[in-house]
Amino acid sequence: MAKDEAAGTVSPGAAPRYGRSMRLSDCHNVRDFRELARRRLPAPVFHYIDGGADDEVTLARNTAAFDDVDLVPDVLKGLETVDLSVEVLGRRIAMPLMLSPTALQRLFHWQGERAVGRAADAFGTWFGISSLATIALEEIGARVRAPKMFQLYVHRDEGLNAALIDRAKAAGFDALTLTVDTAVGGNRERCLKTGFTSPPRLTPASLLSYARRPGWVWNFLVRERFRLPNLETHVAAGTRTAMSVGDYFTKMLDPRLDWKAAERIRVCWGDRPFCLKGVMSVADARRAIDIGASAIMVSNHGGRQLDGARAPFDQLAEIVDAVGDRIEVILDGGVRRGTHVLKALALGARAVSGGRLYLYALAAAGEAGVMRALRLLRDEIERDMKLMGVARVADLGRGHLRWR
Repeated sequence: MAKDEAAGTVSPGAAPRYGRSMRLSDCHNVRDFRELARRRLPAPVFHYIDGGADDEVTLARNTAAFDDVDLVPDVLKGLETVDLSVEVLGRRIAMPLMLSPTALQRLFHWQGERAVGRAADAFGTWFGISSLATIALEEIGARVRAPKMFQLYVHRDEGLNAALIDRAKAAGFDALTLTVDTAVGGNRERCLKTGFTSPPRLTPASLLSYARRPGWVWNFLVRERFRLPNLETHVAAGTRTAMSVGDYFTKMLDPRLDWKAAERIRVCWGDRPFCLKGVMSVADARRAIDIGASAIMVSNHGGRQLDGARAPFDQLAEIVDAVGDRIEVILDGGVRRGTHVLKALALGARAVSGGRLYLYALAAAGEAGVMRALRLLRDEIERDMKLMGVARVADLGRGHLRWR
């Protein structure tokens, strides 16, 4: 048995072998995009995308959890076409896979959020933007036609929080997603070992890693200056002052965030969809309903926060059973294959969301990489629905699943 480092799972046989040279056309799945990203990024930047907290047990489990459930297809359905579309957060999207908000995208490829936004437009799905985005909210609002989600990290600076909400409203964002699992930064040991910071800081330990990736260094230095435009009006950290993401969460985010504060933010946002990202318990899912949330994202922050936490897929069924008829439940994390999407939908998720699945592709080849990754995943979802004998997403149910 060999460990698949891209997915964090254990699978039969040896890990795939890649040639000395590798191109975008050699990428046929998320694992391949991960390998090309590893070859093109300086080690500190790659391990920031790739790593998790502590021993990375939760990071590995996020994807491995899908392997504990098997699909049971129906045959002779006479399907020539299938409908991948779903309605989530008040918008109908062309496929049930959303692009999670992720930070610092300009570090992975100089095209950053612009590339991912264009891909979201092309595939007609939700595009998430982080508070730590490297493109201004106003530019995204003007450029991206796809449904747009702004992910709010609540800072100690209340003026910054108010400004972020106001800017997202004015820029026409369709939904606000409040991240609720960052009371303190997770222990990201890979970042500690490589010295990763935002912006990158050269150290004796990391100098060689950057020197081995001259293409990345050229683009970082010559292209548009790296900045966090949605934060820099209030804080220097992350733009003018180098800081690790773990330290940023611990020092800059407000640990006093509670349910009353979340409800105040929901009221401030108004009547547009409001989502909580990082809900992992039934009790918290019920509280989300009580404060008027439209949706919850069942998420453990990609295994970057509390190691040993349950995987979202492991927790999905009990949350759907408890609240799925009163609030939209979105699975976030660990998705690497179209079959993973179908398994989550069959358990009752309204849609599925992922970050690393497109970040590897962004790092590998910019916009072309993200386009190829989403095309491959969409094709997998479509093909797998036909093989399952389901014409619509709503036709998937627990009768199509068996637990090992």
